[in-house]
Amino acid sequence: MLAEAVTALSARRDVLELGDADFDYLATEHETMLVKFYAPWCGHCKKLAPEFEKAASRLKGLVQLAKVDCTANSDTCGRFGVTGYPTLKIFRSGKDSAPYDGPRTANGIYNYMKKQTGPDSVHLKSKEDLQNFVNNYDASIVGVFSGTEALRLAEFLKAASLLREQFRFAHITDLQIAEEHTQTESVLLFRSPRLSNAFEDSVVVFKDYLTISSLRRFIRDHIYGLCPHMTVENRDRLRVRDLLTAYYDLDYHHNVRGSNYWRNRVMKVASKYTGRGLMFSVANKGDFQAELEDDYGLGTSDGGELPFVTIRTKLGHKYTMREEFTRDGQSLERFLEDYFAGRLKRYIRSEPVPEKNTAPVKAVVAESFDEIVNDPDKDVLIQFYSPSCPHCKRLEPVYRELAETLYSDPNIVIAKMNAVENDVPLGYDVQGFPTIYFAPVGKKDDPVRYQGTRELKDFLKFLKREASHNLVLPGFKDEL
Repeated sequence: MLAEAVTALSARRDVLELGDADFDYLATEHETMLVKFYAPWCGHCKKLAPEFEKAASRLKGLVQLAKVDCTANSDTCGRFGVTGYPTLKIFRSGKDSAPYDGPRTANGIYNYMKKQTGPDSVHLKSKEDLQNFVNNYDASIVGVFSGTEALRLAEFLKAASLLREQFRFAHITDLQIAEEHTQTESVLLFRSPRLSNAFEDSVVVFKDYLTISSLRRFIRDHIYGLCPHMTVENRDRLRVRDLLTAYYDLDYHHNVRGSNYWRNRVMKVASKYTGRGLMFSVANKGDFQAELEDDYGLGTSDGGELPFVTIRTKLGHKYTMREEFTRDGQSLERFLEDYFAGRLKRYIRSEPVPEKNTAPVKAVVAESFDEIVNDPDKDVLIQFYSPSCPHCKRLEPVYRELAETLYSDPNIVIAKMNAVENDVPLGYDVQGFPTIYFAPVGKKDDPVRYQGTRELKDFLKFLKREASHNLVLPGFKDEL
């Protein structure tokens, strides 16, 4: 217990505290610094604090981590445009360099910020330098130029400066160093050696005219290859496309061969479906345990050592392969054939449909959402709530009174859905509770968010303005 307390105290000391009086003076002393702008009362800030402190200890001597209490240092926070908490920014020699948009775990912060040290692009001066640079856990982008005065070198270095937070860059100014891969000026993308396979090239050559935009596109289109390793850090970038993922006990730090055993079987099948609009990936099931349980109803004990396979489309539709993953890949092929033929049923996380639903406020679950909220003949006001939300509990009597007031109106439905236990459909942005939308007749694909005060009179004014018909309001005066 004492040792843990000492470690925690040491970690807090590794985070530099800055304020209005000393920010400019102390920030200039550090080549690279990650600054957390926070408020002591902020729940997200409290959650981030121990992760930030652990990362600070691991980065000690490489990157300085600092924090600014915006409730006590409003001048500094205002100067750097801080409007929400926590806000994280990367500073270089005291100057605001870029927003930090990486992960917020200790490991994630460590890995992200470690990439921020050193030059934007490493100058490689020998074949040995090249081999050492590309023999890395992550992919590498190497610009090959004929000399230090090469016309496109400056453009490459600009691109490296802009993209260094995501990728590793190096450059060569002697063509002979990269002669095994190219004879002319070009950019080489080296995929990580741990992901080497028989289905695709380990090195991809970019020979188009080099601009920041064209290089960015090249990296985007080739960096991940046929079947990338999805992590918590890169999942958002991968999920901009329709994505199949095989989850299993993947561990590229300690068991590269075992990790590639299942990946190679996925790739063998994936190679038959290139160009069909579906991307493939593999992931460690432990890293995504909560997601698998919440989004797909899968427990990590399901399937033993065999992979779970899911598809998540860019529109948010979800599918799971219920057949056991076979080592010959046949079950995966059957799953893909059913997917492309439209025979798969989407997985929807839903509470059971209520047997009785006669109360003024209609209970909606994911399975009944289309039937109730998307009823083409009804205007529907739908509240997304959390059972533990105090604001939702305060709203409940007002919302019930609203439903009772409109109960005799056959054209409108007042409804609510537990957004913790049910998937929220596309088109509804629910980031907090309660969130209320109105889905009128003829506009079910474009629901209107209610942003007024949560009083009966204001709800009625909103509905009178937005409803597709005249409201039936017994007992209410025309002033509404």
